[in-house]
Amino acid sequence: MIFNKSLTVLMCLAIWAVSAPSTRAATNCTSSRQAAVECFVANAVATDLTKPRYGMTLAQFESYGVAVSEILQTHKTYLVLVGVSSAVADAMPPTNADGSANLSAQQHALNEIVAAANTAGLLPSPAKTTLEEMEWFALDVSGAMNDNDGVLQLLTPGVALRMIDSYLVTATSKGEVNWTEVETNLTKAVNSLVNAGLIKIPEGMTTPQVTAFANAIAHIIYSYKAATGRTALG
Repeated sequence: MIFNKSLTVLMCLAIWAVSAPSTRAATNCTSSRQAAVECFVANAVATDLTKPRYGMTLAQFESYGVAVSEILQTHKTYLVLVGVSSAVADAMPPTNADGSANLSAQQHALNEIVAAANTAGLLPSPAKTTLEEMEWFALDVSGAMNDNDGVLQLLTPGVALRMIDSYLVTATSKGEVNWTEVETNLTKAVNSLVNAGLIKIPEGMTTPQVTAFANAIAHIIYSYKAATGRTALG
């Protein structure tokens, strides 16, 4: 599977870049860690270990390799991206309600959630890393997790997405969503969970920011369900 192979290659180069000595002979590929990663990616493409995707040029793919190394060195960013990716792979599969493939619906939803997390302050951008590159990383991770032999159904990392969707389902009548009801109930739910100590607000964030993030996800879930013909998340 291309996602697994590509992600493995990028992980390997990132780990190598992190652990490599910082002082090397000043050549094109060893003048800096960034140059080393870019050369590694170029060589990996040349030898068919991996290839650019999501419409990337080779130069963009090399920059993405650098971004992956930065993401893996930024603990919070890495955890959020892996957590979001696994949740989407679990609760928002790349299929329509009738079982036919619809990868674009999943990818669009994941990109929107990553962007919302970044806007909410939950997902900081590491150095030399753009929002688009964080979205690409999330797509790589979720792509690898889509083929999980039912493990995600056991671990259920998408339970928070399903909980948010339950408020959508409850507030939907004759195909129309009462968004005021959704937002009111989500606000109450977040406040109750925070007050009960079941949700710990990350440092630097506030309860209203978490609520706004939950509301943004509700709209993303709605769009995903409309695109896939689902009435509720699986």
